[in-house]
Amino acid sequence: MKPLNDLGFVHIFAPAEKPNSPTLLLLHGTGGDERDLLGLGRELWPGAALLGVRGKVLENGVPRFFRRFAEGVFDVDDLMTRTNELAEFIDTAAEYYGFSKRHLVAAGYSNGANIAASLIFLHPHYLAAGVLFRAQVPFRPDLVRNFSELSVFLAGGMRDPIVPRDQTEQLAAILQIGGADVSMFWHRGGHELGNDDIEAAKKWLADKVIKKLAA
Repeated sequence: MKPLNDLGFVHIFAPAEKPNSPTLLLLHGTGGDERDLLGLGRELWPGAALLGVRGKVLENGVPRFFRRFAEGVFDVDDLMTRTNELAEFIDTAAEYYGFSKRHLVAAGYSNGANIAASLIFLHPHYLAAGVLFRAQVPFRPDLVRNFSELSVFLAGGMRDPIVPRDQTEQLAAILQIGGADVSMFWHRGGHELGNDDIEAAKKWLADKVIKKLAA
């Protein structure tokens, strides 16, 4: 693994173990770091390259990807700025590490899923697919872009006290308006990530994305 900080974000890169494997862009939740989702990435797609990224914003001393005013109330200006910074980082990392954005799959949890949703809204051509656990609508886009090349897996918690069910459903609706192929899964618990989420995401990746990227 190569930890490098001079590409714009503190991050870690683990090269693919199998030829022609995708790269998973791993985006942690509040309080995580660039290593937080490495195990999840190995579970979701064994042999894939892993790119774990640490958010630049500190909230009470713990990392996040963008600022917020309160729980569920985002600083949209900061969110857009940080999303564009992440897109620039992806460009630089793709060139440095030699991976294709056409084979880049974002996997994000909570705060990381929200910036992944923002990345899709602003830069849909940067990803082949997204696996978003406990995501909500990051902002209301003035223009819904063309998401027809994207496959997105959304996993919400039926008893999530942080992300209301209708937020996940609204995010799915926006993506579908843009033509994305959206699949939804409901974890029976709350905001925590469960084994059922992971198994459902693995099956979805095997059924939808592996075939897509191999075509």
